Amino acid sequence: MPLAITPALPAGALSATPQPSLRSPGGELLLRPWEAADAAVLQAAYQDQAIRRWHMHHVTSPAEAQEWIAASHRSWQQERDAQWAITRADGGEILGRAGLRRIDLDHGEAECAYWVLPHARGTGVAPRALATLAAWALDETGFHRLELAHSTANEPSCRVATKSGFTLEGTRRSAHLQQDGWHDMHLHARLQGDG
Repeated sequence: MPLAITPALPAGALSATPQPSLRSPGGELLLRPWEAADAAVLQAAYQDQAIRRWHMHHVTSPAEAQEWIAASHRSWQQERDAQWAITRADGGEILGRAGLRRIDLDHGEAECAYWVLPHARGTGVAPRALATLAAWALDETGFHRLELAHSTANEPSCRVATKSGFTLEGTRRSAHLQQDGWHDMHLHARLQGDG
């Protein structure tokens, strides 16, 4: 069935080119596509209790880590999701992950996701990486709206969203099932032109 609207982003807007590496405005961070050699760091990250607490999918073996990385490359080609490793400017040490999930090119929307490894928490890595990702998606690529949802119990994630220019729009009641039960979720969003 044909669309009654012109898609906000045409098919191929992402997959027509290789997934880019993104440099933060100050130049101190680099968001780069995950590489097969990152599998051990990825697996170790999902052993961290804070990451396990707030994410419903876990990576528990080297094979799962390799498959997660391979799937991230396929998802870019399929224009469904996009995942980046957050590193220092030289592209070396991995500090965390930033991504776009549930990409909807027709409406120009996606959901942001992120985590930061314990040694990089509290240093501003998450807000700088999220702001870098948002600027690329909204200003360079042409997405119209980015959403970010987190448990109302996850106060650090709320601070990251706010520092990154994502406006709190409301609370989705009992919207996400976690290991300890249903959680209310804060919904934040950043629109093209929000600055």
